[in-house]
Amino acid sequence: MELLEVTMLAILFVLLAIFSRFAIAMSSGSHWWAFTPVIASLLFFGAKMPRKYLWVPVALLAMGDVLLSRFVYGYAFTADLLVSWAFYAAVAWFGSALLHENARPVRLVAASLSSSLTFFVASNFAVWAFWPTYPHTLKGLATCFVAAIPFYRNQPVADLLFTLVFFSVPVVLEAMHSSQKKLAA
Repeated sequence: MELLEVTMLAILFVLLAIFSRFAIAMSSGSHWWAFTPVIASLLFFGAKMPRKYLWVPVALLAMGDVLLSRFVYGYAFTADLLVSWAFYAAVAWFGSALLHENARPVRLVAASLSSSLTFFVASNFAVWAFWPTYPHTLKGLATCFVAAIPFYRNQPVADLLFTLVFFSVPVVLEAMHSSQKKLAA
């Protein structure tokens, strides 16, 4: 596949992730079902794009977070957003480091599921640490994690599904190009 095509896919998948978050927020007001391609788009972008551009999806997702937090959810800017942004950067870098040269199915599954679990732990720890919702005790932390489980239940499925689909698209497109070349010859 040509570099331009891969670049377009990487950008398209990030934009799809942002659009899906806004569409869900505008339709239901929450991400309760956590079925977005954010992690998959970051892994794909990291794997397919040069590292010097990893800031692009992080910046776009961060802008989306600010807009969603402020104008859709009515939340103030808090430090938990910084945790999300650090997570975005880490996942994009993780895709670059782990999947750039070897995006085999086992690695894709491991990257996707470990990113899902990491986001669950990091984001809920940040909620516990920066919001007054839960007491800042070990019991409060445990309560925060237990309360977050319903929001998490679909995330690993979505992350895995979107990761496998996103990484399959270039393979399918390459196969289609090859078959067209053979038919033309």
